Amino acid sequence: MQTEPFDFTTPDGRHVNAVLDRPSGQARGFALFAHCFTCGKDNLAATRISRALANEGVGTLRIDFAGAGDRSAAVGFTSDVEDLVAAGEHMTQKGCAPGLLIGHSLGGAAAIAAAGRMPTVKAVATIGAPFDVTRMKVVDGAIQIGGKDFPVEYGFAEDLWQQDQRGRLETLKRALLILHSPVDQVVDIEEATGIYVAAKHPKSFVSLDKADHLLSRAEDAVYAASVIAAWASRYIEDMTTPMGGAEADGVVRVAETGAGRFQVKIEAGGAVILGDEPVSVGGMASGPTPYELVGAGLGACTAMTLRLYAERKGLPLERVSVEVRHDKRMGETPPDVFERTLTLDGLLSEEQRARMFEIADKCPVHRTLEGGSRIVTRARAAMAAPDEAEHFAEMEMVTEERAPD
Repeated sequence: MQTEPFDFTTPDGRHVNAVLDRPSGQARGFALFAHCFTCGKDNLAATRISRALANEGVGTLRIDFAGAGDRSAAVGFTSDVEDLVAAGEHMTQKGCAPGLLIGHSLGGAAAIAAAGRMPTVKAVATIGAPFDVTRMKVVDGAIQIGGKDFPVEYGFAEDLWQQDQRGRLETLKRALLILHSPVDQVVDIEEATGIYVAAKHPKSFVSLDKADHLLSRAEDAVYAASVIAAWASRYIEDMTTPMGGAEADGVVRVAETGAGRFQVKIEAGGAVILGDEPVSVGGMASGPTPYELVGAGLGACTAMTLRLYAERKGLPLERVSVEVRHDKRMGETPPDVFERTLTLDGLLSEEQRARMFEIADKCPVHRTLEGGSRIVTRARAAMAAPDEAEHFAEMEMVTEERAPD
């Protein structure tokens, strides 16, 4: 698992601190986590659940609402909702649109309020969330939670009293998972009942037996995360499947995601994958390296070529498996070597197997790699700067100055 800064600025100019817990391998999808009223993105519950989800393959962003750690400086419930919407837009721009929205305590109420404005969100999970935030008690400028007073501005309380959570739940149109402890001393279990009754199907309830409101025991947080990940698996976007019904057009599109130093989003054949570099060279190991992608092309072409040949000749080939390793062997010509290992399952004779190995050398990608290619680079006019000629002239001068003797 990798944790990286993911700060952003809201449309009204506020800076929001955020971190993204990303799986070490391919992400199954992405989630956005809203912390509780008295917490922040780095409190135990938020951190444990986010990291546990990352270990389950769900990249999770956790943000600090305004006033986190000092709710007397909080802007308001509506501001929390706006922060979640802005976070979702930022994630989408960076190639990791949230399919799952998770909220803890009052953050759960904010998640319910924000979900309807977040088109990529397919599922919402709440943990110990209140149903009717308008009933939160405010006495002498403080909100009473669990018998304790938390100072707030009057505007914050007034903002809460104007919320229509019932109406939002009735029109949520997202899958809903409600997790709540029957012994929660801060938000009564009856609040979960209110949420469940108001919401439409699909909806589910899970009892966090023996857990306290803050999920202070590590096992409770990990259990909640595992349940959420399993439940959300049918709703969150799988990064390896086609997105938005995109059709294959023969063009490979690669763009930086903004996450880490090297991570890129690769769109090809109607599918989306991530490319990256190993941690040892400053990457996050969140996807195959460029040379591994070249090796994948060779392996895929080899398997397809052998399948076509076997079908044409009526050979009893059951399954082809290909392993490809790339090495640079300095002193050899050429220095780049792709070592290919074939496994051919089926009742093939020795003569047939030998012929299959000959055919493997005839696959188109094999021939391209051995024969070499021409690469033509063009610039898109739409992306050119107004002073393009001047810019490239300056770049040429810098290149000449830095060129070795």
